[in-house]
Amino acid sequence: MTVFRNMILYERKNKTEQNMKARLRNEPYLIVNIFFTGVILLIFAYSGFFSPVKDNYPVICIHEKLTGGPCVSCGLSHSFSLIVRGRVTEAYEWNRYGMRIFLFFAAQLVLRVAFSIFYLRYPDTRKQLIIMDCIGSGIIFLVSFWPFIDSILEGTFYS
Repeated sequence: MTVFRNMILYERKNKTEQNMKARLRNEPYLIVNIFFTGVILLIFAYSGFFSPVKDNYPVICIHEKLTGGPCVSCGLSHSFSLIVRGRVTEAYEWNRYGMRIFLFFAAQLVLRVAFSIFYLRYPDTRKQLIIMDCIGSGIIFLVSFWPFIDSILEGTFYS
């Protein structure tokens, strides 16, 4: 009897997994959210793994290597690592825009999870949810990354 019960439970679990995989294949919005969530978690893991004390970051600033001068994103890895460790004042010294970029990624992590839950729970509002997500995330992106966008525009159009 126990073997039969275990077989039924296994079949139910297997069907549930198959249904979930089929559901994800038909839901590109969820796939995109899972992908972005993974990227954001990797950014936070990178910031936590590499130490600002050891200065062992594998990503270097190409602009600084080529020109010898810092760019608007120089020190961002240090800044993120310090923020993750709670050393916010020091983080600001490494890159004054580090906190706003870090908060962008933190907000996006929360939004990816929240919007995915709403997307699954309220299927009738999916179109409006996606529109709201795109507009809201676009605005947050522009506000957060404006110094970087401005730097690119100045370098491209005003040189």
